[in-house]
Amino acid sequence: MSEQSERVIVIPEGVSPRDLFGSHDAHLKRVRDAMGVQIVARDGVIKLIGEPKGVDRAGSVLSELIAVLRDEGRLRREHVDVALDGASQAPTRGGTQRIMVFRRGRSIQPRTKGQQQYVEAIDRSDLTFCIGPAGTGKTYLAVAKAVDALREERVDRIALVRPAVEAGEKLGFLPGDLEAKVNPYLRPLYDALHDMMDPSQIRRSMDNGVIEVIPLAFMRGRTLGRCFVILDEAQNCTIRQMKMFLTRIGLSSKVVVTGDVSQGDLPEGEMSGLIHAEKILTEIKGIEFVYLDKADIVRHPLVQLIVEAFERDGK
Repeated sequence: MSEQSERVIVIPEGVSPRDLFGSHDAHLKRVRDAMGVQIVARDGVIKLIGEPKGVDRAGSVLSELIAVLRDEGRLRREHVDVALDGASQAPTRGGTQRIMVFRRGRSIQPRTKGQQQYVEAIDRSDLTFCIGPAGTGKTYLAVAKAVDALREERVDRIALVRPAVEAGEKLGFLPGDLEAKVNPYLRPLYDALHDMMDPSQIRRSMDNGVIEVIPLAFMRGRTLGRCFVILDEAQNCTIRQMKMFLTRIGLSSKVVVTGDVSQGDLPEGEMSGLIHAEKILTEIKGIEFVYLDKADIVRHPLVQLIVEAFERDGK
């Protein structure tokens, strides 16, 4: 008979057991069946019984669902899908790190081995490139590491940078001031921040210059010291822009560059600065390249199938 393990999870005050368990305990049953464990829930306490690996992963799933329910006030089937999918690929306890952020004590955890290698590379290196398809957490994890570094006062500020390139559409004239004009391009970075900080804290940090969300073109002439800098959607940088950006790195700074080389929006014939950087920088000490793939996708399960279909068609 295999070794059995037990783990007890106390449901925090303010979290509804009924919402956590789902209608007719549907959420609990899905966790039980997926992880092969026995689940006993009574009086605000959940006991998990089974093989250590299954108990560990079931505990991680339930902890994540509790965090989602506490933050969003409701738990949907897709939240359970994502948590189960991540746990099925994630390293066992002790192999992952929790990234602490500001919002209500919430922590963020890499869900796959690839994501774990990514956050470890960020810790090791001053400049990390992460290349992978949509939904692999490239931007989200980088923003989480930036917020964690700010919280721990390892940096004084965060700079979130993105090229203002339209995704195959001509949006034409956009009304409003500069912030209103560039906001549509930078929205994904704001979305990640709002998962990790309260809105009032974000606004205060932006007003004080502690957090900047910057179009790439505005980086020229700047030097960023003691700053955590993220360049997102780097496949849409030209070679000149990439050189300009990388030469902005100041002392005691950490830089993460993310991109998906399969979704470039540069004009035809223009070489991506991300692809060029990959060719010429891989041998430099202190620079690390991490590659995520479809196994690291943690969005809706359909996203992985869509990426696979496009890969097949491309071949």
